[in-house]
Amino acid sequence: MAVHTAAHHSSGQVLPFRESLLAMLGVSFVTMLVALDQTVVGTALPTIVAELHGFELYAWVATSYLLTSVITVPIFGRLGDYYGRKPFVIASIVVFTGASVLCGAANSMLFLVIARGLQGIGGGMLVGTAFACIPDLFPDSVVRLRWQVLMSSAFGIANAVGPSLGGFLTQYCGWRSVFYVNLPVGLLSLFFVWRYLPHLRHVVHETRMRLDWPGALLIAVALGCLQLFVELLPRHGLTFSALGLLAAAVAAAWALWQWERRCEQAILPVDMFRNPSLNALFTLAVLGGFTMFSLLFYAPLLFQGGFGMSPKEAGVVITPLVVFITIGSIANGRIVSRIRNPNLMLYIGFAMIAAACFAVVIATRSTPRSLLLTLMILGGLGLGFVMPNLTVFAQQTAGREHLGIATALLQSLRMIGGMMGTALTGTLVTYLYGRGVRSALDADHATRWLPQLADPQILINRDAQAALLGDLAHAGHNGAALLEAAREALVGAIHLGIAVAAAIALVSIWQTRRVPPIKLHRKVEPIVHAD
Repeated sequence: MAVHTAAHHSSGQVLPFRESLLAMLGVSFVTMLVALDQTVVGTALPTIVAELHGFELYAWVATSYLLTSVITVPIFGRLGDYYGRKPFVIASIVVFTGASVLCGAANSMLFLVIARGLQGIGGGMLVGTAFACIPDLFPDSVVRLRWQVLMSSAFGIANAVGPSLGGFLTQYCGWRSVFYVNLPVGLLSLFFVWRYLPHLRHVVHETRMRLDWPGALLIAVALGCLQLFVELLPRHGLTFSALGLLAAAVAAAWALWQWERRCEQAILPVDMFRNPSLNALFTLAVLGGFTMFSLLFYAPLLFQGGFGMSPKEAGVVITPLVVFITIGSIANGRIVSRIRNPNLMLYIGFAMIAAACFAVVIATRSTPRSLLLTLMILGGLGLGFVMPNLTVFAQQTAGREHLGIATALLQSLRMIGGMMGTALTGTLVTYLYGRGVRSALDADHATRWLPQLADPQILINRDAQAALLGDLAHAGHNGAALLEAAREALVGAIHLGIAVAAAIALVSIWQTRRVPPIKLHRKVEPIVHAD
């Protein structure tokens, strides 16, 4: 493979405008592939479980994907730094799209869970390499922020249309089409990436890289045990098995740290964590993920189960949260390159997220829809100001040698923060809702209906509610009052969970002061172009 240094375009990009646009379209389609899959599948899950009969594996359809993707993100982020990213982006599209076809062909829940795990490996490869392609193409961070709008838009479009598309496909074409829809998007992204994404390498290495297998195994054990702990906690509380998994995760993380300090070609360079600027940005990624996923996961349940909205009404209120993440990213790209202190955008973003969360906490069923829409817009804009800046600031600080692993780590830590946020909020909701329902049923001597009311989904399913109300009325109980007590318990529980997310957003504002002043410079460094 011939290797030469690529001449930089005068505007701080490796390729001229047309080639840059086509390469970025390829990367954007790749982003859309992952985002679309994450949002579309959730809508189809109840139908899938009803047909394949395996409710005990319901959570594992999401967990197996998350688990394998979180593990593979840092591994391929590191490999991309060493060998260049294009081969891994191509391989990830092939793996992800092939696994999607297997998911669509699943004839049992176990088969689907295994296929989703394989899909997660492809998704982890995509996140670990595709996000780092942008600084390869645009070494100038100011130019990069402008081009990043394409990727943010693809992500926003996929998130906005995903839930509706999932519902439409499931209803009219069957749940298998939810997975098969990845095939045309995958083929389109494969064409653009193969044809237009250049194969760039930052350094020509004299020796062959040896993959740090012990490091990769310890990452898998640490993150795997953490993910399983997160899954068990909301459903069963602090059991011995949950505590054992947490202890195993901590022990594996400690062993990983000790090993990586001595390993010559470490998959996780520990010197990055000693860099105060990167350390602060990594901390903010965890905190930001905690708040973002708590709001994204539990606001819909609050609006539907707590406030009695229909799924369609709740969708209308929630959509601005996702859409304005994209609009915030676009606005951020224009603002951050023009102000003297780019760090200011992090303060503003986290303040907006905190304000939106606190406002949701005091919202009630009588709160006007227009006000709820405004709160979702505020939260979305805040996330749009925070997320792209964390990525660009980390890329700017890490330097070319660690660019891929820094980008991948940021994505992984955001997902880990999200896992922790949804686990903690889920545990609070499960415990407080269960306690409130039990108390209301005890007072009315109707405890035999606890199994029906124990799951908050009863507050969303109108048919199940009607059947339950009939049974309660037949037994001489005031079913409407008991359902209202369950709603109040759910609202109180979710309010407390989102209040924790709001407090975390305030901690994030405080943590932002640890990020040294970032300068978005136009310094262009040579990149090696492998034909």
